[in-house]
Amino acid sequence: MEEIVNCYPVGIQTFSKIREGGYLYVDKTGYIADFRRKKMSYVFLSRPRRFGKSLFASTLQAYFEGRKELFDGLAIADYEKDWVKYPVLHIDMSGAKHLNAERLEDYLGLQLSEYEELYGRDERERYPNDRLDGIVKRAFKMTGRKVVVIIDEYDAPLLDVVHEEENLRSLRFVMQNFYSPLKKLDPYLEFTFITGITKFSQLSIFSELNNLENISRFDQYSAICGISLTELTTMMKPDVEALGKALGITYEQCLEELRLYYDGYHFSEHSEDVFNPFSLIRALSGQKIESYWFGSGTPSYLIKSLQKYHVNVTDIEAHAVSVDDFDVSPEQMTSALPILYQSGYLTIKKYSPITKSYKLGYPNMEVKIGMLRSLAPNYLSPVSIDNNGLVAEFVEMLYEDNINEAMIRLKAYLSSISNRLSNKNERDFQTVFYLIFNLMGAFVKVEEDSAIGRADAVLHLPTTIYVFELKYDGSAEEAINQITDKGYLIPYSAEGKRLVKVGVNYDSSQRTIGDWIVREM
Repeated sequence: MEEIVNCYPVGIQTFSKIREGGYLYVDKTGYIADFRRKKMSYVFLSRPRRFGKSLFASTLQAYFEGRKELFDGLAIADYEKDWVKYPVLHIDMSGAKHLNAERLEDYLGLQLSEYEELYGRDERERYPNDRLDGIVKRAFKMTGRKVVVIIDEYDAPLLDVVHEEENLRSLRFVMQNFYSPLKKLDPYLEFTFITGITKFSQLSIFSELNNLENISRFDQYSAICGISLTELTTMMKPDVEALGKALGITYEQCLEELRLYYDGYHFSEHSEDVFNPFSLIRALSGQKIESYWFGSGTPSYLIKSLQKYHVNVTDIEAHAVSVDDFDVSPEQMTSALPILYQSGYLTIKKYSPITKSYKLGYPNMEVKIGMLRSLAPNYLSPVSIDNNGLVAEFVEMLYEDNINEAMIRLKAYLSSISNRLSNKNERDFQTVFYLIFNLMGAFVKVEEDSAIGRADAVLHLPTTIYVFELKYDGSAEEAINQITDKGYLIPYSAEGKRLVKVGVNYDSSQRTIGDWIVREM
């Protein structure tokens, strides 16, 4: 049987190009049918960057342009019989980053000019909002059809200045003016769809558009962007099998690796499991599982948020929070939590209906390791290659069953960390070890503070499980005894692997590891 090989749409966000080029397309058109059945008119969708928002916006554009031939065999074809051609204004704001107010108005003008070539312009319309108003009314008059407005990445001009009050105010004023005609244009509009990362929509930007329906946290739309586990294990199963074959592992092992690295996104209380499409498609195309989404760049607004709110790396994964703590407008933020959630660095891990609270956490290994690597220089060596080198050497020594050499290397590394960075008190000590052991998660399975009755860190190697307990100005013997007395090894006793206890004591006077004890069960 001939192996199935798909063309993967790496970097392609245009629906027509994907369909006409024969690229893999995961059918999301059923959601468009749902919009139409429910007669929805104003829809807002928030999703992280590179998560398929632009592709869905492009799909909507093709649908409302009546391009029936692009939808053969897709879910919408069973619903739509008329294929009416509407005038569509598709305004892409992703190119409006790092602009001041004057240049932003110029950008909006350029976006509108292509539609003025189609529908004309009244010279009295000087400002973008007046021009938008005129275009919609003339398009309606010329075609006899109501107009569809699609605004993609509406908040792109605002994100990088979210912490700059003066710039944010001036840019927000431009955007508010631009969007202001949408409500009064209601008689001329068939459908309005707006995407973004954050929720400025709940305050001043769309303050007049109070009929905008935010579907971002509705269960039924949880997989509207991204690739669901169901989609991956049905229509994309041959792709996973092909990747597994290329990597020399079984389908089940490959699926588990993909889940570990790219799955884990949940956007509502009972969300489907959603994979990051950017990373997943690149892994399938390049036949290699590695960091793609995080490697594509950490937004400056995120780093600024972490700095502004003095976020400690160990505090990023919250415990129980209400929806008002993380799903709010940036203008209402009192912590970095909303930006971390809305940008895709944290996701909903669990919902408690009793307390109506959520537990947030890193969605997957790619995001967790990527985030920790980017923050590690704030606590460890400022040169990232030093941190990565230490972690790789430590893991290699464990694989060679040389735990004492690994601990000597770790002791020397901690001694070399500058006084100004870390290591000054017990919390700093805990942060350093949290980072080092979690960065090992790029190479081996690591559990850290994962449940009651667990040691500080558990490292799973192919033939050995290392259980670490760490003390601050105590003794290694005390740490070893705690592993035994509290039964930290019991959960792993049935795995058939060597069980090794490692008690470690940090000596604050030496500013490094004082002593350690290694004992095998």
